[in-house]
This record gives sequence, C-alpha cells and structure tokens, in this order.
Amino acid sequence: MPRSGFPKVLVLCLALTGCVYSLSSGSGFPSSVKTMAVLPFDNETPSPELTQELTQELRKGLTSRLGLRDAPESRAHARVRGTITKYEVDIPVGFSADPSLATSARRKLQLVIDIEIVEEATGRVLYERRGLSGEGEYNERDEAAGRRTAIQRVITEIVEGAQSQW
Repeated sequence: MPRSGFPKVLVLCLALTGCVYSLSSGSGFPSSVKTMAVLPFDNETPSPELTQELTQELRKGLTSRLGLRDAPESRAHARVRGTITKYEVDIPVGFSADPSLATSARRKLQLVIDIEIVEEATGRVLYERRGLSGEGEYNERDEAAGRRTAIQRVITEIVEGAQSQW
C-alpha cells in the first residue's frame, strides 16, 4: 500500500515543475534581451497611415506580451524593423439580401509584412518572418476596425513565433 501514493506525488511534482518552467521562460528571447526598439516600418503601400499605426500597436503589443520594455534604439537590447509589403482592402466577403439594412456588405482586408528582430549586442537575428499576413473583416465603411483586427493578428503571430524559437 505505501506505493499507492507514489504516482500522485510524482504527478504533483511534475505539475509543479512544469509551472516553474513556464513562469521562468519569460519573453521567449535570451535573458540578455530586456528592452527593444520598434523602428517605423518601411511602407510599400499607398496607405501612409499604416506605418504609424502598426509601429504603435507593435510597440504596445510586443512589450506587454513579451515582457520587454520599450527603449530608444541607442539603448535597446533588440531592434524590431520591417516592411509593410501589402495592404489590400475591400475584398468582398458577403452581402445582405435586405436593402433596408444600413450595412449591406462585409469586407475584409489583408496586411502583409516582413519583420526582423535583431539582438543589438551580437547582431544575431532572434526572429525573422517574410510574408507574415493578417486579415480582418469589417462592415462596409469601417475599414479601421478591420485594420485593427489584422494588426492584432500579425502581432499574435509574431509573439507566438518569437516564443517558440527560444
């Protein structure tokens, strides 16, 4: 009978060890990377507002979700840079058969970027992705809502990709 409690203790120890590991894993980057600078992205699209909006949301999203602090480029441990390569709007998704509805159509947009996160001290690429895309659906005449959704999806992909590499 003394062995009957052993499996329970083993499971408890493994569970606690797993919790400690997940708490100590941090940002998904090497421990030397504590700050980052998000540089304005190059923009190859005809939508100039994208650069500022993407940069601001990346700064907020990456710092909060990766546990890093924002810093000027001269003092950052890592640098985030990239290019907005595609921004396609007004892709039809669905139409309403009822002409009395104020919103008669659903649309979607697609945002595509290339991104690179580089450790300043070593020049080592910590994360790189080409052709990363995010889509967002929106009601007709509400492109901003779709753009916010697409940007958040891109940020989620970046965070998950960065965490999986380390």
